[in-house]
Amino acid sequence: MSAFKIFDIAGSGMNAQSMRLNLVASNISNANSVSSSLEGTYKSRQPVFAAELQNVLDQNNATSKVNVLGVVESQAPTIMEYAPNHPMANAKGYIFKPNVNTVEEMANMMSASRSYQNNVEVLDTAKQMMLQTLRMGQ
Repeated sequence: MSAFKIFDIAGSGMNAQSMRLNLVASNISNANSVSSSLEGTYKSRQPVFAAELQNVLDQNNATSKVNVLGVVESQAPTIMEYAPNHPMANAKGYIFKPNVNTVEEMANMMSASRSYQNNVEVLDTAKQMMLQTLRMGQ
């Protein structure tokens, strides 16, 4: 495996965690939004990741990057609340709130932030090792 593949692998991990952090921010910012219809209610969004194995069988070269497959909306039911005096209430007096669990989103944010930080550390360590290797000839 080429030493430069480390940068590709860690970079793909940073890209994936950056997307995860953006989705968490979107979920948290819409957690308290209200709608008058079930269709117009914000739904929690989560990323879908997969490991992308390359050339494992051909070269015995087990390099694996993170592949972002897409974003899925949560299938959890939205919250229907009776609030006849709310300005967004429908004809029956109900408002609809998103299915965002802020505690779960905060845990996702801490996990994604830590994973991103770990990938930065991998990049920094690889860079330092390459620089030390170049200095060996001096």
